[in-house]
Amino acid sequence: MKNNYSISSDSLKFLKKYLNGSSPTGCESEGQKIWMNYINSYVEKIQTDLYGTAVGIINPNSPYKLIIEAHVDEISWYVNYITEDGIIYVSRNGGSDHQIAPSKKVIIHTEKGFVHGIFGWPAIHTRKSSEEKSPSIDNIFVDIGVSSKTEAIDLGVHVGCIITYPDEFFIMNHNYFISRALDNKIGGFIIAEVAKMIMENNIHLKFGLYIVNSVQEEVGLRGAKMISQTIQPNMAIVTDVTHDTSSPMIDKKIQGDIKCGLGPVIGYAPSIQKNLRELIINTANSKKILFQRLVSSRYTGTDTDAFAYSNKGVSSALISIPLKYMHTTVEMVHKKDVEKAIFLIFETLQEINNSKKFFID
Repeated sequence: MKNNYSISSDSLKFLKKYLNGSSPTGCESEGQKIWMNYINSYVEKIQTDLYGTAVGIINPNSPYKLIIEAHVDEISWYVNYITEDGIIYVSRNGGSDHQIAPSKKVIIHTEKGFVHGIFGWPAIHTRKSSEEKSPSIDNIFVDIGVSSKTEAIDLGVHVGCIITYPDEFFIMNHNYFISRALDNKIGGFIIAEVAKMIMENNIHLKFGLYIVNSVQEEVGLRGAKMISQTIQPNMAIVTDVTHDTSSPMIDKKIQGDIKCGLGPVIGYAPSIQKNLRELIINTANSKKILFQRLVSSRYTGTDTDAFAYSNKGVSSALISIPLKYMHTTVEMVHKKDVEKAIFLIFETLQEINNSKKFFID
C-alpha cells in the first residue's frame, strides 16, 4: 500500500467533467449523475433521497454507520423579474456575489434549453464619478439580447428559471485548480477518491461507510439534515472548503491564518467532537501529513453542524480545503491540499477500522 496519494489522469478527467457540469441549489441532478456514475464502481450500493442527495455505500449491512460527506450544490441566481423591455432582474439562490456579476456571461436554464445572456453594466463613459454606484442586488441585471418581455418569454424564460455561470475548470501554474463550484465539488471529488482507494487497496471495513454527496447546503444545510435522519449515522467526517486568508484584504486576526498549499484544515468548534478530531490529528501526525488548524467559534457554517446535532447527536468532525475567492467563478485550491485531504481521510478510516472502541454503541 502506498504511503501517499496523487491524483491520476482518470481522476482528473472526472474532476473536470464534474466541475463543468451544473448543479445549482435545488437542481443538482446533473452533477449528481456525473458523481454517481464515477463512484458506482467503488461501492456496493447507491441510493438517493427525495431531494437528490446521493449516497454510495460500502458494507451496507453493518450496524455501525460512518459517513464521509460533501455537498454538491453550487450558488446560482433565479430570474426574479422581467421588464417590458426584456431586461431580467435576479434573486439569489445561495450566497451569490453581486459584486462579481457585471460583465459575466450567464446561462438561463429553461424548458426549451439554454438561453445565453450577460450581466450588463453602464459604460464608464456614461457614469458620473460623483454619483458612482456599486453593483448591488437591486441594480444588477441580465441582458439576453431581446427587446421585449414577450420575446424573453418566447425563448422559454420565466420567473423561477435558474441562472448559472458557464466558466469552466482549468489548471493554473501546474498546482492550482481554478473553477466555479469548487465550493464544494472538490469535497465530492475527495470522498469519491477515498472510496476508490478503499476498493483498490482491498480494505475490509468493519463498519458501514456511507459516502454522502448532499444537496442544498448553500441554503441552510438542508440535504445533510434530511439524510442524517435517513441514515442514522454513528459518526460523520465532513469535508468542505474554507478561506485562504493570505489573500489581500482579509484580516487574519479575525479569519485565522490559513494558506493554500500548507495542507488540509482541521476545524475546532462546538459541533466538532473532540475525540474524533484528536484521532484525525494523531493520524495526520503519525503519517506525516501536513495540516492546518482553524477555529470556527459558535458554528462551522458547514454540514458538520447539521450532522452533529441531528438525531441523538452524531460524533462529527470537519476537514476543510483552503480556497481563494469563495463564491466567485475563479475559486482556487492547491492540488497538494486536495491530495493530502484524500490521504488523511483514507488513513483516518483505517485507524477507526482498527480500533475496537468505535464499535461499541
